[in-house]
Amino acid sequence: MTTDDTLTPGCDPEELRTLFLFEKLSDEQLDRLCREGHVETFESGQVFAEGDPASNLYILIEGAVVTSKRLSGDDVEVGRTGQRGVYSGAYTAYLGDRVPQIYQNSMRVTEPSRFFVLGADCFAQIMAEWFPMAVHLLEGLFIGGQKTREAVGQRERLLALGSLTAGLTHELNNPAAAAVRATAALPERVAAMRGKLRLIAAGKFEPSTLESIIELQQRAAEQVAKAPKLDPLQTSDAEDELSDWLEAHGCRDAWQIAPVFVQGGIDSEWLERVVATVGEQMLEPTLRWLSYTVDTELLMDEIEDSTTRVSTLVGAAKQYSQLDRAPFQVVDVRDLLSSTVLMLSTKLKGITVKKEFDPDLPKIPAYAGELNQVWTNLIDNAAQAMNGTGTLTIRTAREDDCVLVEIGDTGPGIPAAIQKRIFEPFFTTKPVGEGTGLGLDIAWRIVVNKHHGDLRVESVPGDTRFQVRLPIQAPAHVEGT
Repeated sequence: MTTDDTLTPGCDPEELRTLFLFEKLSDEQLDRLCREGHVETFESGQVFAEGDPASNLYILIEGAVVTSKRLSGDDVEVGRTGQRGVYSGAYTAYLGDRVPQIYQNSMRVTEPSRFFVLGADCFAQIMAEWFPMAVHLLEGLFIGGQKTREAVGQRERLLALGSLTAGLTHELNNPAAAAVRATAALPERVAAMRGKLRLIAAGKFEPSTLESIIELQQRAAEQVAKAPKLDPLQTSDAEDELSDWLEAHGCRDAWQIAPVFVQGGIDSEWLERVVATVGEQMLEPTLRWLSYTVDTELLMDEIEDSTTRVSTLVGAAKQYSQLDRAPFQVVDVRDLLSSTVLMLSTKLKGITVKKEFDPDLPKIPAYAGELNQVWTNLIDNAAQAMNGTGTLTIRTAREDDCVLVEIGDTGPGIPAAIQKRIFEPFFTTKPVGEGTGLGLDIAWRIVVNKHHGDLRVESVPGDTRFQVRLPIQAPAHVEGT
């Protein structure tokens, strides 16, 4: 920056006036720009790099520029132009330290190009002096929009958390209630079994016969473990058949005993062996004793299944929340996806879930908790698109130096006209009050900005796929590497 009152050599105020940024400025304003800025020619190559301190504002006078951003370790071109007056660099300097004053992208020239170059500090001062109202409006728009996005994003996360909590509570309540019911019924069954054992022991059985009855009890317990799963019609037919057999052999309350035996996998052929062992006289107390044995085994199995389900849900919640883990860690995305699906199981009722996981998928360094938020947003959107019926396909694979996660649904698809806009903040196709329009924006910022990955969508009616690509090796400047 010059400090005298002479114009910088090579800077022509009238040439600056031909640029759309400056066409409405006065002669005095143009003179000041030429005193405090300068014209500089760059040969083909890089002008500035993304992430470096933003020290200058660059306005193209003639030539051609290419801008790019760093994504997944690669420089991805985001703009190419030769339009006079386009600008890049320190264009947010007037916001001061309220935003990071670094270059938001990289810029290079593809041929010798002339720029008007203005220092960031000078640009900020000129903006404040010449356009105070515009600066206040821009500050409000930029900072206000940023705060609004943060506030709505926080609400989006709280709404998602509330929904997940409600779903998890519902999922935990069912097995917990089943375990309580089974535990309450168990003492009664055990007591009844002891009573029947007393009656059997008081009967006139030879020791060898008693040993055979104990053997029958053991086999009945084993039969429960391998009982076939019957549909309602098969169950009804089996219960009718067994009730007829029991009544034919003089057993009272056959309608109470038959369902227990059927559920335990015991049929009339199996009961014929009981008759052959104990005879008709002691058949009824023996069958009741065996029914209590089967019922007890079924109750214990229900308790085991219920408590295992509770433990699995708690483990999934722990995996999903990552509360006891470091924010940045090496993770298996298959575990993260599985825990998210389990957490969202209530929303996925009626939907077929297919997991096509690569068994050799490498682990990756990542912010696990935030990736779970990405999976939540994508899977929740897919479930809503299918409206309770369809197929959700979650696929993982390795693609070169990245891990691919693809989440597909069979919903109506995303119209081609809006596919490029779905990652914009506040853009939503949902009715007013049903969506914030930040779900995909949050997913984009987590995948692209925080993990230096890639998020894109491919959609036709009946086949929508969101594809997330995450680098297997973390960039050197990412936390934790």
